[in-house]
Amino acid sequence: FFLLIIMVIFAAEVTAFVFGFIYRGRIKGDLEKSMNSVFQKYDGVNSETHAVDYLQSQLECCGVNNITDWTAIPWFVQHNNSVPHSCCKANATQCTGQLTQLDLLNTKGCEAKLEQMLQDVLSYAMLVILGFAIIKVHQLILA
Repeated sequence: FFLLIIMVIFAAEVTAFVFGFIYRGRIKGDLEKSMNSVFQKYDGVNSETHAVDYLQSQLECCGVNNITDWTAIPWFVQHNNSVPHSCCKANATQCTGQLTQLDLLNTKGCEAKLEQMLQDVLSYAMLVILGFAIIKVHQLILA
């Protein structure tokens, strides 16, 4: 019975590892599509706004691919052709969000940074799964 349980757990770990490998390549496309959708809903007050502001300030980025992404978002035109203050660099107290102040703004996009973070987390998770699978193989040999 113990051997059967170990084999089932091992099979689940191998399956998780394989799915991690398969879906690792899909992160970029799915992430960019989702981020574009969320950024388009930015209105200054909704939950998407809070998520975008948090992401941009924490990752020190602006837009999905770069700062110019904001020019295609309705909020940009409605706010005197400016980007949100979450695009401002950390200590830029004079930042107004105007594109004429590029030295005070983060100009790199958030998608690449977030994708790298997700890829790193997935890699660590896959290593942990692989480690547990190796332990299970060892237990199977001893059982």
